[in-house]
Amino acid sequence: MAARAPSAWAVTVVAAVVGGMVGAGGVGLQAVLVPWQMGELVPIPASVPADAPRAETIETTHEFGTVGTGSTGTHRFEIRNTGGRPLTLTRGTSSCSCTVSDFEAAEGGVPDASKVVPPGDSTVVTVTWQGKPPGGPFRQQVTVNTDDPRRPEIVFAVEGTVVPTWRAVPESIAVNQLATSASRVASTTIYTYGEIQPEVNDIAVDGPDAERFFAVTTAPLSTDEIAAEPAATGGFRIQVEINPGLPIGPLRRTVTVRFSMPDEVVADVPLEGMVGGDLVIAGPGWDTSGQRLVLGTVSGKSGFRRRVFLMAKGPHRDLVSPVLREVVPESLEVTVGPGAAIGTGGVVRFPIDLVIRPGSRPVNHLCSEQGPAGRIVFDTGHPDSPSLEIPVCVAIGP
Repeated sequence: MAARAPSAWAVTVVAAVVGGMVGAGGVGLQAVLVPWQMGELVPIPASVPADAPRAETIETTHEFGTVGTGSTGTHRFEIRNTGGRPLTLTRGTSSCSCTVSDFEAAEGGVPDASKVVPPGDSTVVTVTWQGKPPGGPFRQQVTVNTDDPRRPEIVFAVEGTVVPTWRAVPESIAVNQLATSASRVASTTIYTYGEIQPEVNDIAVDGPDAERFFAVTTAPLSTDEIAAEPAATGGFRIQVEINPGLPIGPLRRTVTVRFSMPDEVVADVPLEGMVGGDLVIAGPGWDTSGQRLVLGTVSGKSGFRRRVFLMAKGPHRDLVSPVLREVVPESLEVTVGPGAAIGTGGVVRFPIDLVIRPGSRPVNHLCSEQGPAGRIVFDTGHPDSPSLEIPVCVAIGP
């Protein structure tokens, strides 16, 4: 059978299909070899006049480095018109943490949301952004629209890392194994992250008799000390001198420091520890690690009864004579019995009876955010520990 020549219609269809495949492959290859860049030019339309406006930028991305949480950063981007006609610019979209200012005005003029740049001239766009928690790397961007047919929009980006405005190292001031009869010095370091060096305005410890028990001072860090902490730009050291006489039991205070950089910043640093001495609580429900009495949830119908002991040791043990000063909750009845020497006489033990009567009203003192701890407070007669406060975790149910 003789071969037949393809019709003109078939040739046209095959050519279109093959051409489309080749064209698509060429575009795909070009996309791989020439990746899209922020702010790049679009393909030049064939109808663009030779003297059309032309938007040129030196940079479209600014690496800021670090910015503190809540701090504001700015950067100025320049746009130059290298074309033959005036270039018109208008503000476009921006990401949620980034804004673009009005365009820079001529001397004596007022900034505006749009700008006409004559040939050969330039203008400045200021991009502003704010570091937001929780921190970490960020990249924010804004768009400027143009009437340059080659570049209808320019995307400017700022990137860097959001860091805390300040950080305490260590995070708390720990003073474990603190004797009530001894003094102690403890410290922490505040590192700051901003362009302005911190200036301390005020520092104090909260709680009763703070001036009697605590002396707090600050001192600026040296250049080498600041450089040792990654990304830190400033800082100071907090030193707390603890005087004798603190009540036995958990130490939970807060050191509050106010400093400017230039806006005022308030930093709260926990002051924590355990104050020990010649007076010790023992018995069922006593939490040694937390230094508190855990009674749990008690039925208001059946009531509750328990006995614990106050142990007095040391050279002043015979001077101890506990007198009840305060009880929270009021429905907790506390009775202290007479002291008696135990063993070889080196320790004097006082029984403490705890009673919640049937029919007591419901309360919550379970040592939580919803139910703060109750307490039992004694005047002891001990010269080094004249008072003793026992935190109590208890709730009375229906």
